[in-house]
Amino acid sequence: MDADATAERDESEKDAEGKAGKAGTAGLALLGFAVVGALVALSLGIYGRTHVPTGRPLALIIGFTDMSPMKAWLATAALLLALFQIGSAAWMWDKLPTSKPAPASLGLLHRWSGAVAFLATLPVAYHCLWSLGYSTFDVRTALHSFFGCAFYGVFTTKMLTLRAKSMPGWSLPITGGLLFALLVTVWVTAALWYFTQPGVPLR
Repeated sequence: MDADATAERDESEKDAEGKAGKAGTAGLALLGFAVVGALVALSLGIYGRTHVPTGRPLALIIGFTDMSPMKAWLATAALLLALFQIGSAAWMWDKLPTSKPAPASLGLLHRWSGAVAFLATLPVAYHCLWSLGYSTFDVRTALHSFFGCAFYGVFTTKMLTLRAKSMPGWSLPITGGLLFALLVTVWVTAALWYFTQPGVPLR
């Protein structure tokens, strides 16, 4: 019995050491992903700060007559799709107060809505950096510039985390929640502000 107990204890200690080792490796990987994301955000900020703004759009999507309404509506579309992302993720992970299981197609819609939301932000970010630059002439534009760059840094970290193995269970909810919070902040400091200005064109 003593020999069996000793063997079981040794096996338990090995399992604990293995789990601790995996947790340490995952933690280092997550830290590395965060550093990569920070470098992405920093690079965008440096480009936007050093680049001489052109003050004009590179191209306008058909249906828009000016850069500002195009950016505002694309950002709004991205936010609406992000809200769908939050809701669909909560449904898939049984976090909604409903007993109805999520349909099998919801996972595909969740992934595609995220991809389309990200694509919708790209013309916005491009024109923010290329046409307007990293602006800090008042509190609103300073916050918008900072959090806009941070958004793509966190997005990079989230995507790296999503594709890595053995990540902590809290890593995706935290990075996803932070990404959504940044998108809301960016939208409030630009699109919402634009829509509340009197006499601005809406397309």
